Amino acid sequence: MIDLEHATSLHGTDVYDNDGDKIGSVGQVWDDGLGRPAWASVKTGLFGLNESLVPLDNAELRDDRLVVPFDKAKVKDAPNVDASHDEPLVGQDVDRLYEYYGLSWEESSQAYRTGAGTADASYTGTTTTSTTTTTGGAYTDPAVDNASYRSDAGYAEGRTVDTDRDRSIGDDAMTRSEERLNVNTQTEQTGRARLRKYVVTERENVTVPVSREEVRLEREPITEANRGAAFDGPDITESEHEVTLHAERPVVETEAVPVERVRLGKETVRDEETVTGEVRKERIEADLPDSEGRRTLD
Repeated sequence: MIDLEHATSLHGTDVYDNDGDKIGSVGQVWDDGLGRPAWASVKTGLFGLNESLVPLDNAELRDDRLVVPFDKAKVKDAPNVDASHDEPLVGQDVDRLYEYYGLSWEESSQAYRTGAGTADASYTGTTTTSTTTTTGGAYTDPAVDNASYRSDAGYAEGRTVDTDRDRSIGDDAMTRSEERLNVNTQTEQTGRARLRKYVVTERENVTVPVSREEVRLEREPITEANRGAAFDGPDITESEHEVTLHAERPVVETEAVPVERVRLGKETVRDEETVTGEVRKERIEADLPDSEGRRTLD
């Protein structure tokens, strides 16, 4: 049997069925109003915030795992609770759970009397016993009036909690808490940059203007201006005249000239990223006697 000492460390414990298959992990633990652990919610890994409930009557702790006497499918299909709300289990909820798992109030009552040493404690449903009469499904004891199941996150914190209210003894107010995302930044190395110089050979086409000399045959008629040169010399003779031609050709040379300077620099760029996280928030329901009825405080 799971006792109070075990209950303080159940949160997050892996839950296995009677065939050795893992079902999930423990989310919350409900006691019976007297501090004795009675029910646990199991996070089965499905989408959503609902967690399946399983009784702790015949559950055992074996090698840091919680083993329940039900198969995996049975637990996954069991009635569940909204994990975002830390609320007690009312009698109607407990009746439905006992019916689903095929358990009886008397058997569970006997188990607690034997395990916890409470000789006068008894479970009652809709029947009348020699001790008390109830119309719900709450655990009752002669020494405690109107006790109800509650989810006790205070197990791990060692808080003292009333049997019928989730509040500290001596305080008439209820504290509502919620988780908040605290987001910071940290600097991490994302890469390295370096400069490396190497030589490549490329072909370039450059157009260069060049000039050349060509032979052109020029014929002049005999005029008064050139008559003297024309009649100078013998009348008929043989002769040769030679002209040297010239042309320019491109001459290619290379020289190294600096064209630019390159260095590595760093700059800080500001951007925004959206981070997502899950937070749990407590809600408080107030049952008011006036016309407003039930109100939810958030």
